[in-house]
Amino acid sequence: MSTSAFDAIAPRYDELWTNSTIGRLQRNAVWRRLDTLFPPGAEILDLGCGTGADALHLMHSGCRVTAIDASAEMVRIAQSRGVNALHLPIENLAQLNSTYDGVLSNFGALNCIADLPRLAATLAPLVRPHGRLALCLMGRFCLRETLHYTLRLQPAHAFRRLSGTAASSTFRINVSYHSVRQLAASFRPSFHLLEWRGIGLFVPPSYIYRHSLVTLRRFAALDHAFAHLPLFRALADHRLLVFEKV
Repeated sequence: MSTSAFDAIAPRYDELWTNSTIGRLQRNAVWRRLDTLFPPGAEILDLGCGTGADALHLMHSGCRVTAIDASAEMVRIAQSRGVNALHLPIENLAQLNSTYDGVLSNFGALNCIADLPRLAATLAPLVRPHGRLALCLMGRFCLRETLHYTLRLQPAHAFRRLSGTAASSTFRINVSYHSVRQLAASFRPSFHLLEWRGIGLFVPPSYIYRHSLVTLRRFAALDHAFAHLPLFRALADHRLLVFEKV
């Protein structure tokens, strides 16, 4: 996978996503669940760490974090913030020789991985028995995205996720969109799916800018109330899946 586009966007990544209102609201929804999964003292592996926002949150919660990313520039920024970050593509996980209590991958890093069953097999010996995986991926269907592009008469964009694969014009890579059933099958038999919830149900994808801060906060409150429920969760921008090592 080419990382040049990720390197180029790294200096502005926090401005464009992490520190944006939508980015903060969606990330906070993930963090609420992480804080119940990973207790202080847990050793966590962060796959596709970007500039280190999730690693820093876990570190401030008392976890010990090893973070990896395929982008050298993302890793450089994470390291400058005190994160134990390694320049290592997720596909090369076998180079690690430690074991971990839990694993995090947030906001679509695994949508860029072509062979998830192979990843699961490589990951299995790195996770201690009963360790948890918290994997947040872009979903196969996003209601807000579909409505946004349908109203603009752009059906190819409105339904792009349903095909299962789409090319990213920003990063010049193929992005895969998996169903929850496919993801659960990909991580068997080493990992068992415990639960999943939507991230970004009423809170829209980051490219939909038209809402005020007050409205977005109201959307976040609605997400907190509804995005974990059956039917509703399948309409969100991302899905947060929690697995347990068998």
